[in-house]
Amino acid sequence: MTRAGFDSLVSCAEELGRCLQDKGLVCCTVESCTGGMVSMAITAVPGSSGWFDRSFVTYTDQAKHEMVGVSYDTLAKNGAVSKPVVREMARGALGRSEATLAVSISGIAGPGGAVPGKPVGTVCIGVAAADGREAQFTEHFQGDRESVRLQASVFALCSLISMAT
Repeated sequence: MTRAGFDSLVSCAEELGRCLQDKGLVCCTVESCTGGMVSMAITAVPGSSGWFDRSFVTYTDQAKHEMVGVSYDTLAKNGAVSKPVVREMARGALGRSEATLAVSISGIAGPGGAVPGKPVGTVCIGVAAADGREAQFTEHFQGDRESVRLQASVFALCSLISMAT
C-alpha cells in the first residue's frame, strides 16, 4: 500500500474515532477481502482502544460460519459476496464482541475470482448497530487488487461514520 493510501485510511479512522468517542460507541470489524486493512487503520490511531473492540478476519466461508455465525445456507444461496452474507457477518460480529457498531466486508479484489454477475471489484459492505439499525451496500470498485481493497476499506470506515452520526 502506498503511503498516500495508508494516510487516507488513517485519516478516515481518526474521524471515525472522534465520532465514536463523542457518542460513547465502540466498533468492531469483520473483514474478508480486505484482510484486516480496516482494523489496521483503526489501530494506527492513538487511543483507539477506547472505541475499537476487535476484528475478525474471515477469509473463507468456513471462517465466516465458525467465527461470526454466517449460515452455510445463506452462503450457498447467495455466495460469499452478497448483501445477505455481509448482513449476517455484521450481526454476528456484534453478538461476539462488546461493540455497539460493526462493519463487514466481502468482495472480489482480483485479479481472479470473478463469477457471472460479480466482476472483479464487486464488494459488499454491511453495517449493523446494537440498536437494530443496519444497512448493506454493493459497490463496484475499479483498479488493481490493492486499489479495490483500499477503496473498500475507506467505504467501510465511512459507513461506520454514517451509522455513528
